Amino acid sequence: MAIPAAAAAAYQAVSQMGAATAASPGITPANIPGGNFSDFLSDAVKDSINTIRAGEQAATAQVQGKANLVDVVNSVNAAEITLDTVVAVRDKVVQAYQSIMNMPI
Repeated sequence: MAIPAAAAAAYQAVSQMGAATAASPGITPANIPGGNFSDFLSDAVKDSINTIRAGEQAATAQVQGKANLVDVVNSVNAAEITLDTVVAVRDKVVQAYQSIMNMPI
């Protein structure tokens, strides 16, 4: 079978890509374009909060009779999807923390 040969070729290709990445100057974890992880996380939380606030404001405007029903439904739906995403990420973070805490030393 050619599967072991294909696996060896794939491993060699991946190791060469890693060597090329390590040799490329100017790209280190500290200066990757787009900032660092904490900035990314902070921006994601701010965007989530803004989306949820927009949904709340649209619902309030609809109650007052000042908003289009389609816009309200779209805003509330976006807020619901954002909240579901935030809860899913939170659950994964808690799960990862629990896994780390249960690891033997």
